[in-house]
Amino acid sequence: MEIVLGYIAALVIGITLGLIGGGGSIVTVPVLVYLFHVEPVLATAYSLFIVGIASIVGAYPKNKHGNVDFRLAAVFGGPSIIAIFLTRKFLVPLIPSSLFTVGSLEITKPIFMLLLFAILMLIAAFAMITNRQNEKYDFSKQERPYRFTDYVGQSIGVGLLAGMVGAGGGFLIIPVLVSKRNIPMKKAIGTSLVIIAANSLIGFTGDLFHTTINWPFLLFVTTLAVGGIILGNKLSTYIDGQKLKKGFGWFVLLMGLSILCKELFF
Repeated sequence: MEIVLGYIAALVIGITLGLIGGGGSIVTVPVLVYLFHVEPVLATAYSLFIVGIASIVGAYPKNKHGNVDFRLAAVFGGPSIIAIFLTRKFLVPLIPSSLFTVGSLEITKPIFMLLLFAILMLIAAFAMITNRQNEKYDFSKQERPYRFTDYVGQSIGVGLLAGMVGAGGGFLIIPVLVSKRNIPMKKAIGTSLVIIAANSLIGFTGDLFHTTINWPFLLFVTTLAVGGIILGNKLSTYIDGQKLKKGFGWFVLLMGLSILCKELFF
């Protein structure tokens, strides 16, 4: 029964990505861990692959409508690509199997990864609930010039975060692109999908050196997510995904709190 729910959830992940854009992939790791029983560290690697492929599919129609700035994607994505690859190849394998003990609770590497991910879920939920991605910027002004120094810090931070927990980080990327470049929201979302795709797939290659991948399972789940995002993109013609974002944010908040409680107290 859990497997069936997992397959349904994979489809829903794609639909959510198609409808609301950044933030939709945040539930990928919990689905892999709690429904498919994938080991947490491996789940973060699988999540990078799923999110990367889904982002490519999601970016295609955005590019057709002129809502992707490839030059900006390259400027922002360069440092983050390096950061995520190095994180997956060197930093994650260096984390010890047992970190520390608090009373009778031993914080192991899998628990640490899930706790880190739960904290990220709470941050993402706050961004969606408060709708910070839709802050009112003055788009009547011209788009600001490209300055590498404007993005390098945030770019490296996104790469480290995505590398540690296997999330796309769209809820972090989009506000930076909008505030630093003053570009329209639709173009920021499309550009962020290209950045997420590059980050995730190159980050995933860092796991290939020390991880055994169950390719049939991973490809099947990815196919479901891709089917979902295609459906979500079509539904977005009739449904305003931004209106759904706050409700989804509350769902992510509850899921993040549930993970914290489960791993710390049960």
